[in-house]
Amino acid sequence: MAKTPFLTLEKAQEIVKDYPTPFHIYDEAGIRANVKSLVDAFSWNRGYKEYFAVKATPNPFLIKILQEYGCGCDCSSKTELMIARTIGATGDNIMFSSNDTPVDEFKLCNDLGGIINLDDITHIDLVEQACGKLPEKMSCRYNPGGVFVLTNGIMDNPGDAKYGMTKEQIFEAFSIMKSKGVKEFGLHSFLASNTVTNEYYPELARVLFNLAVEIKEKVGVSISFINLSGGIGIPYLPDQEPNDIAVIGEGVHKVYDEVLVANGLDDVSIYTELGRYMMGPYGALVTTAINEKHTHKEYIGVDACAVNLMRPAMYGAYHHITVLGKENAPATKTYDVTGSLCENNDKFAIDRELPEVEMGDILYIHDAGAHGFAMGYNYNGKLKSAELLLKENGDVQLIRRAETPKDYFATFDCFDFYDKLIAE
Repeated sequence: MAKTPFLTLEKAQEIVKDYPTPFHIYDEAGIRANVKSLVDAFSWNRGYKEYFAVKATPNPFLIKILQEYGCGCDCSSKTELMIARTIGATGDNIMFSSNDTPVDEFKLCNDLGGIINLDDITHIDLVEQACGKLPEKMSCRYNPGGVFVLTNGIMDNPGDAKYGMTKEQIFEAFSIMKSKGVKEFGLHSFLASNTVTNEYYPELARVLFNLAVEIKEKVGVSISFINLSGGIGIPYLPDQEPNDIAVIGEGVHKVYDEVLVANGLDDVSIYTELGRYMMGPYGALVTTAINEKHTHKEYIGVDACAVNLMRPAMYGAYHHITVLGKENAPATKTYDVTGSLCENNDKFAIDRELPEVEMGDILYIHDAGAHGFAMGYNYNGKLKSAELLLKENGDVQLIRRAETPKDYFATFDCFDFYDKLIAE
């Protein structure tokens, strides 16, 4: 089976005249259609809000599109909080879900009026230290331990995960927070990553909804919002069935009625914190074939590398590849598709069946819209590529320029390194 690119060869050839490969490009029409479907799927809940996981695709141009549909920002660091502030997301439009957190980051979130989502009970004292007193609205992250869902091995064994508190710690944390003036409480959990199943969210919801009932009974605290976090995945493999967000939303609705409404908690707001689901399929890494090598295997070398998309190198993750202009050609060749890093795992594909690739062919690497550019780095002195937006009208907008050698050398400021380099 094949995946369909949102970019044609003709459009790609037009783009590379102004923006050489490699580059990341995002599909505005796809992003808008997807967020509309998400909001509709949870419209049964009066307080529903999506907090986009900024870490997945930290580009203000893209996040501002989501803002138009009422989405907030889920931030995990100081710079992500600064992005939120820059695009006008303050107050309840910020959820700060961090771990091993520097104290000044708690203060910045509080100064912006954002919601602090505590990862550990010891952070209560840190927040109080940073902010002078606890905010009136706070959340805690729960980790039930054990094994919850087995999907891809990235984050599916809560008992081994560094995130969240035990049930006993949750009870104690809410009791302490209540005694220190917190008036509005939220509950959060992240138990699995990239689940391609409609059952994950309802199962997670049942865990959190039942815990909310226990908290009310044992601590006397009524939970006002429950954040189901992320975990809704995308079908990286071409033969996978995608999640049905309408089915997922209705599944959560059913559990909401069975557990929360049945126990008198019928006004709890549902939040989500999606990243990959929001952007993954609507971004691609576009690269050009620049080398071929015939040794023990057949290799195609491209001008992108793991700097541009490290998921295959880091996780062994599959990303589908389309040779633009050869979408209907038979896959008669078997290649390793590689970048140029001095690391053997710098491969976008291993033993991948593709049409015959010729030098100069443009390759479209699918599902790179989340945890793609965001995870980039500068190993081997490689520079991060540009990010482009394919607008609904067909125009292309530069939303992040490519790095230059001057950017790379800028941190050697004390030596005037770049000026000396170009003078030689």
